[in-house]
Amino acid sequence: QLHLAESGGGLVQPGGSLRLSCTGSGFTLNYQAIGWFRQAPGKEREGVACISSSGALPNYADSVKGRITGSRDKAKNAVYLQMNNLKPEDSAVYYCAAMPGARDGLCMHGTYSTTDFSSWGQGTQVTVSS
Repeated sequence: QLHLAESGGGLVQPGGSLRLSCTGSGFTLNYQAIGWFRQAPGKEREGVACISSSGALPNYADSVKGRITGSRDKAKNAVYLQMNNLKPEDSAVYYCAAMPGARDGLCMHGTYSTTDFSSWGQGTQVTVSS
């Protein structure tokens, strides 16, 4: 099983920005689609963004579209989620996850679910509050 680690969460005021990072331990993320999910208390885990192995055609949930940008830096073996104009309803634990196999199509078309990802990080808390 691959080990992923998220970082960059924190407390931010409404309208603020955060950049989350996802790194792999002992393996490369460069050949896998990476999904970003979030889970708020009492709610199901939901997909926020999916970044294909090439970084092309990132897919975003409607709730964050226009405010979030996913990218990857293959030299740093990292995937990022830049979040702008944050809202209180964005508060959640954010997770990154790796999708095994060459299934970038699921990622690009947004037809993925949590079961398509086999390795998960521990999560990073994002709290948007004044």
